[in-house]
Amino acid sequence: IHGVIRVVGLSNDVGGSLLAPDSEGQLRAMRHAYDRAGWSPSTIHLVECHGTGTPAGDAVEISSLTQCRQEAGAAGCGIGSVKSNIGHLVTAAGAAGLVKVLLGFRHGVLPPSANFAPERAIDPLVRSSFEVVDTAREWPRPSDRGRRAAISGFGFGGINAHLLVEQWE
Repeated sequence: IHGVIRVVGLSNDVGGSLLAPDSEGQLRAMRHAYDRAGWSPSTIHLVECHGTGTPAGDAVEISSLTQCRQEAGAAGCGIGSVKSNIGHLVTAAGAAGLVKVLLGFRHGVLPPSANFAPERAIDPLVRSSFEVVDTAREWPRPSDRGRRAAISGFGFGGINAHLLVEQWE
């Protein structure tokens, strides 16, 4: 056992469309997860993004993550998306992101995302305090608990999930 799923925050965009993401729906999923877990977003050091690979989808996701963390007084953290490593697995994308995070826990390494080019970064990412993890590096372990990560899955029709995972001790 490398990690434990502590909470899943779920929501629906309600007023969104099939292919257009809605920040408010994503924020509801994130807030729900952190509230249920009793965690601050500042305790998360890696967010495995949904990472649609579309300018609109990625901009909304980064903006939602930024707002959620700012509301909690948290700075940015490492982010990535397994899709850059293996492509889009449609409904299995969240499971692949979870496996990536669990392997990071196991090896004590922030797992990298492939092919990130800073010069092509979208505006919300450039203005944020997030750092794309583009090379493997040590993932420091807090002295009082295991490592923590969040995994976002934002899908067709405005279905949003934000999973909080903690390293097994």
